[in-house]
Amino acid sequence: MQANGTGQDRDSEVSCRNGAQNGEASSATHSNGLVSATNNGNGVSSNNNSSSSGVSAQPASNNSNTADVKKKKRLSQCEEDVIRLIGQHLHDLGLNQTVDLLMQESGCRLEHPSATKFRNHVMEGEWDKAESDLNELKALMHSPSAIVRMKFLLLQQKYLEYLEDGKVLEALQVLRAELTPLKYNTERIHILSGYLMCSHAEDLRAKAEWEGKGTVSRTKLLDKLQTYLPPSVMLPPRRLQTLLKQAVELQRERCLYHNTKLDTGLDSVSLLLDHTCSRKQFPCYTQQILTEHCNEVWFCKFSNDGTKLATGSKDTTVIVWHVDTDTQQLKLMKTLEGHAYGVSYLAWSPDDAYLIACGPDDCSELWLWNTGELRTKMSQSHEDSLTSVAWNPDGKRFVTGGQRGQFYQCDLDGNLLDSWEGVRVQCLWCLSDGRTVLASDTHQRIRGYNFEDLTDRNIVQEDHPIMSFTVSRNGRLALLNVATQGVHLWDLQDRVLVRKYQGVTQGFYTIHSCFGGHNEDFIASGSEGKADKVSCLLSDHKVYIWHRRSELPIAELTGHTRTVNCVSWNPVLPGLLASASDDGTVRIWGPAPFLDVQDAEGLNGMNV
Repeated sequence: MQANGTGQDRDSEVSCRNGAQNGEASSATHSNGLVSATNNGNGVSSNNNSSSSGVSAQPASNNSNTADVKKKKRLSQCEEDVIRLIGQHLHDLGLNQTVDLLMQESGCRLEHPSATKFRNHVMEGEWDKAESDLNELKALMHSPSAIVRMKFLLLQQKYLEYLEDGKVLEALQVLRAELTPLKYNTERIHILSGYLMCSHAEDLRAKAEWEGKGTVSRTKLLDKLQTYLPPSVMLPPRRLQTLLKQAVELQRERCLYHNTKLDTGLDSVSLLLDHTCSRKQFPCYTQQILTEHCNEVWFCKFSNDGTKLATGSKDTTVIVWHVDTDTQQLKLMKTLEGHAYGVSYLAWSPDDAYLIACGPDDCSELWLWNTGELRTKMSQSHEDSLTSVAWNPDGKRFVTGGQRGQFYQCDLDGNLLDSWEGVRVQCLWCLSDGRTVLASDTHQRIRGYNFEDLTDRNIVQEDHPIMSFTVSRNGRLALLNVATQGVHLWDLQDRVLVRKYQGVTQGFYTIHSCFGGHNEDFIASGSEGKADKVSCLLSDHKVYIWHRRSELPIAELTGHTRTVNCVSWNPVLPGLLASASDDGTVRIWGPAPFLDVQDAEGLNGMNV
């Protein structure tokens, strides 16, 4: 947190402890941004017998009060900063007399008298006086060159107010004789000159995106001007609120289970307690067990709008489930049949109008469904293996491929648009640029392929086979399930391994992990079984959840009895998670039901 001070000049610029500077703004109407008849401009009350300490002198007979002043504790820099922050906040609330008393008793000054005078002139629209004040402020600034930028902002406001008042000649004079000679931001000056053609005040405000002459626009102007002044001279606007917001946001970021939208307002939180989220609010508890499949469930995927879940099974069917966004319960919508080899991968189109289903390694065809009706069944050759698919962001094309060397780009009718020879594809993903396709291959790498200029480049290189991968919404991070290694997080832009997540059992089965939760702060993955050294029985079969920044799992969800092949986090409802398993079930995970915590954990089998 940055200190609100300027080092060696602090005592002379901020505090009144050692006396106000001689001749210092004795005519200022208020030093704390408050009009006060008893204020002499240095932040403390005075009378005709004012002492040089800046604290109001008391009658000689009042020895006890005089002694109290002499015994007054010398404030530390931190203590003085806090007083100034409180004073600024009270001033913003309109508690002017309270601020005067606070500054008087503490011996502090809210801001430099020159800054107070400058503030008054800006808010009153006295532009010539405000410009003159800049000369006084220049000596107090770390970067005197910023005066030109401050002057530009002042003159811009002056120019716009003249235009709004219909004083076109005066505005033109400001533009030609004051703004242009600054030789600063000539592009902006050209834009300002165009406002001379505005026919009326409403037109000016609309084109300039300006609030018009008055308190609102001048306050925004002052906020911009304050950014050039050291905090020892004038505090940044609403500094206390800014610090409190930062504290709240930091606590939320460090909260392992925070899974809701960050409300940046302070009205929604209590500042009296640290922020904590209960584990009961996290999707760690079984809400539903879907048992309509009659064999291993290999894949599950929520639609982009979060209202549907598609599940694919070895039983040759795809089931589409409706998600009630209010109750977060799922109901069977449609069963799509006919996949002779089973369904091992599913992909929703960007608008959720289409669903593509792929089969296992020996499957040479993919099926494209349109709202429950089969639109096309694509197969280029019976020797193909089409096991993975990814949609282009335009929703009109898709890429597909498999480990036998097929890599195609097709349209919605299954027509082949492009092909890339010799690439043995394990998993695919289309980036948002509409050109780059990421593909993991049998060389333990992910490469980027551009179908437009037929170029490719290496992005990720692992030491073990990449069984599957997925990419974050912003296209920056990739989540890999790596054989015998577990779940790895890569930064695609910097091409570096960011994190290795611990706990999960990942052998040579294809397990699909996912990003999820609010802002994709979490990662979830299924897990294979592992042999217990004592009993020689297979265990695990869990769903693992990590916070993206932590390598250790924050939750291990039990309930499945065989390998968990795939997990999918609802993109709209951050408290809803689905998992598909070889045990033939799909489990829907959500927050704890309205039970005692121990009862909920006992019923749902959550371990951490």
